[in-house]
Amino acid sequence: MNPSPAARPVRESAASETPDPAVALSLATDAAAGEHSEGDRPTIVLVHGAFADSSSWNEVVGRLKRDRFPVVAPANPLRGLTSDANYLRSFLESVEGPIVLAGHSYGGAVISEAAAGNTNVKALVYIAAFAPEEGESALELSNKFPGSTLGSTLKPVTFPLADGGTGTDLYIDADEFHQQFAADVPVSVSALMAATQRPVTTAALEERATQAAWKTIPSWNLVTTQDLNIPVAVQRFMARRAQSHTTEVNASHAVSVSQPGAVARLIEQAARTAN
Repeated sequence: MNPSPAARPVRESAASETPDPAVALSLATDAAAGEHSEGDRPTIVLVHGAFADSSSWNEVVGRLKRDRFPVVAPANPLRGLTSDANYLRSFLESVEGPIVLAGHSYGGAVISEAAAGNTNVKALVYIAAFAPEEGESALELSNKFPGSTLGSTLKPVTFPLADGGTGTDLYIDADEFHQQFAADVPVSVSALMAATQRPVTTAALEERATQAAWKTIPSWNLVTTQDLNIPVAVQRFMARRAQSHTTEVNASHAVSVSQPGAVARLIEQAARTAN
């Protein structure tokens, strides 16, 4: 785990002391110089995973914006790893300056693919996320170690493809959603999440990665120890392999909702290195 930065000392003065105007002006100038505007900071791009949408980042976005980071959370199509990564890659081209790219769950596989070769991406942040090696799929990784109970909660729904064939969307059964995905989130909130979840195709979870951007871009990893989607042993394995700066939290898979402060702090740690 990364040590938290030391607190800055606070200089105190006697209440009766009258400040010298020149000193006051100097201190004000120094303070202004020490503050960074949004334009000086990397843009943080948040990519959601399966069974969620961009609103799953809402509380994280709020914290990052309060700390004056420019932030955006585009929709992840959840149709296929290559097509999803291409979609994100095209979006990243519209972002000027340095980027910190964070992905949750299946979104981790997407950012690993999309960031490859993009010199503006200065850091990758995996939030309870897949970080596949070339040739690995999300499904393969989730089964690498025991602990995932996701399979038994899934509800398949067939949909038509443009070529005349059919595909399969996967939803988490609404009655199982709270326990499986968001056990540390209030039931009233997880019920809304279950109703608005976005499905992922079986093809996306089965598609093998062709890029592994974590090999060349520094990474941070938030491991969720109560995760029933991606077992903690799998998350630790991927974090070690990527040599990520790793923090563990006692949280469910829906950590961006249940512990947005921990998520935002790790992203800001990564952002401080992005110059």
